[in-house]
Amino acid sequence: MKQLFFIAALVTLFSFTIADPISDKDRKDLLSYRKSAATSLLSAVKDLSEAQRNWKANDSSWSIANCIEHITLTEKSIFDWAMATLKEPADASKSAEIKNTDEQIKAMIESRDHKAKAPEPLKPIGKLGNTEKALKTFEKQSSGLSEYIQNTSDDLRHHYAQTPVGTVDAYQLLLFLTAHTKRHTAQILAIKADPAFPK
Repeated sequence: MKQLFFIAALVTLFSFTIADPISDKDRKDLLSYRKSAATSLLSAVKDLSEAQRNWKANDSSWSIANCIEHITLTEKSIFDWAMATLKEPADASKSAEIKNTDEQIKAMIESRDHKAKAPEPLKPIGKLGNTEKALKTFEKQSSGLSEYIQNTSDDLRHHYAQTPVGTVDAYQLLLFLTAHTKRHTAQILAIKADPAFPK
């Protein structure tokens, strides 16, 4: 009988001390945000000709093909970064260092009011082959990311990274990744809206 009470006590203890790695709301919100970003990008580049994909407003501007490659390279880089944070011990106390909410992270990264230069490894110089190959890589990565978000048991809220917008947790890095895709999708739409864009 004492043994049964001991087991029951352990079950009760662990039911209060073991939490989900991310909340159901966090998981649902990130999946929805991810789907929105991927759908918007693929819709924006659908049925474009090779001339349209490679058109540039001027010599210093990016083409749509450049944007697609940069998005794809950056998504992999930031996802790998988020996974690397999980190799460090979880530390709930560091959450106090996070100064930006999830919504603020999304708004800051999506905004194109402030320009930034891409790091050398993420500059679009044809690393992924042609645009078709880059898009296939994007779709494969995006599908894998959505599957990860859907099924992960990683503690994304208690591992951290230092970014240009301050300390973020691993969950916010995945928001950062997705907001970056939305940012450059907006760039693609702006390219398409240029009066000189090929018809």
